[in-house]
Amino acid sequence: MNRILWPLVIALLLPGCWIARTQTNIPLTPSQLEGVASGSTTATEVVELLGAPSEVVQLGKRSAYRYQHVMSKGISVWLGIVFLQNKDTQSDRVWIWFDENDVVSHVGASFEADRAEYSLPWSDRE
Repeated sequence: MNRILWPLVIALLLPGCWIARTQTNIPLTPSQLEGVASGSTTATEVVELLGAPSEVVQLGKRSAYRYQHVMSKGISVWLGIVFLQNKDTQSDRVWIWFDENDVVSHVGASFEADRAEYSLPWSDRE
């Protein structure tokens, strides 16, 4: 094999590691939801408080707004000819339901995005 190709072959077989983090949308906090009250807050006021929703769902004469923030953290390991990868994706979700007059009727939320973890592919995360 050519002397120029040997360093290239060796470099390709050397181990490597990648760490990545991605996030979608701006996170919401439970304190931001304190301004949203069932029976009195309107859809316009919700948008002023929280910004534009990720999704608007029409439910007959009613509607619902979904706010979502997603955090993904991952590690990839290259060991010569073996490639291992682990990715943890968690999300915050806020659903706000409106009655036929565009007044908040219900609010539901889960905040899990901050639980996304970096971990090696062979790690046991439970």
